[in-house]
Amino acid sequence: MTEMVEQMRISAVAEKVEARLRKRYGVERRFRLYGVAAIAVALTFLAVLLFSVLSQGVSAFRQNEVRLAISFDPAVIDPDGRRDHAILANADYAALIRQALLAHFPDADDRTGRRELSRLMSQGAELELRKLVLSDPSVIGTRRELWLPVTAAVDQLAKGHISRAAEQGGQFSERELARFDVLVAQGLLQPRFNKWLFTQGDSRQPEMAGLLGAIVGSFYALVVTLALSFPLGVATAVYLEEFAGTNRWTDLVEVNINNLAAVPSIVFGLLGLEIFLNLFGLPRSAPFVGGLCLTLVSLPTIIIAARVSLKAVPPWIREAAVGLGASRLQVVSHHVLPLAMPGILTGTIIGMARAVGESAPLLMIGMVAFIVDVPATPMDPATALPVQIYLWAASPERAFIERTSAAILVLLCFLAAMNAAAIYLRKRFERRW
Repeated sequence: MTEMVEQMRISAVAEKVEARLRKRYGVERRFRLYGVAAIAVALTFLAVLLFSVLSQGVSAFRQNEVRLAISFDPAVIDPDGRRDHAILANADYAALIRQALLAHFPDADDRTGRRELSRLMSQGAELELRKLVLSDPSVIGTRRELWLPVTAAVDQLAKGHISRAAEQGGQFSERELARFDVLVAQGLLQPRFNKWLFTQGDSRQPEMAGLLGAIVGSFYALVVTLALSFPLGVATAVYLEEFAGTNRWTDLVEVNINNLAAVPSIVFGLLGLEIFLNLFGLPRSAPFVGGLCLTLVSLPTIIIAARVSLKAVPPWIREAAVGLGASRLQVVSHHVLPLAMPGILTGTIIGMARAVGESAPLLMIGMVAFIVDVPATPMDPATALPVQIYLWAASPERAFIERTSAAILVLLCFLAAMNAAAIYLRKRFERRW
């Protein structure tokens, strides 16, 4: 009887244990499902975002151009035959384009027709002819077939981004649409690679707007940021981790560094506006000032990453170096720092990737200004990629929508390249202890 009671008690306990295990396993399975669902939702949102940007931005890398036979008439370009640079630069290149268009549309010889033809071609076509003549004056008196850009409205019409029905009662007349159809039917209007997007600065005309000024401005700002934040960040991390004692002062510094890493970037922009511009009088909209502000943004991240890398170096390496008679400075400079450098470089690249996508500090120091010229030095006025995206997104023209998405794609490529470099450095130089 006693044995039966004991067996029943053991059986009841076993059932309770099994029930608890089933419950625990069920909780673990649900937790895994929640994690998988969260990842799936995040990937879905990412896919939707990338699809939206790609669907709107891919077309910006193709620009419709017209193939025209341009006669470089000396009577229009250089009537005196002196090959003077000022005369060649100020020649009426629009007249050469009208002559080429009139060869295809002889009925447009009145004032209205000429005005309609001028609305077909972009001002970039005149710039192309001027650039060709100034670089090679021997083309004067010759006849060449060239691909020249059309206006943004014609480009959007050719890409199907605006409807013909809407344009018939608005921007384009019936005759303009008929001429457009003639150019398409004859194969004279075709999409080509949009070189303007990478060779020109910003412009009020969408078909001539490019990213070169923003790319160069971002490059200068990142060079200044790297030149300042890397040595300062590494030196601070080495001092706090290897030389500073444990006291209230170092605790206060560590707490403030961690807090600075979470401060909104616009606060650093306000600091840069007050200190660098108002107090020091540095030039507004300069990439050098932008680099100073981005240094403030990325410096806490680099310090934290460098300290983590220094902590990862095993203590027996320090002890072995000290045992062989190395000084504290020699231990750090000859052993600890080289071993921690891969992690430090990875953290630095991640900090730079964060800096290249920041726009709030740059807006506060005036890099939001409309600047056409490409900066030659870090002290020249310029803009940056995230700010250029902001400017184009606020533009009312339909053509700027696809250019905004194209600029986002270029920025994402920069970020992907920098993160890939960080992953490569970590895999290439990482050591396991």
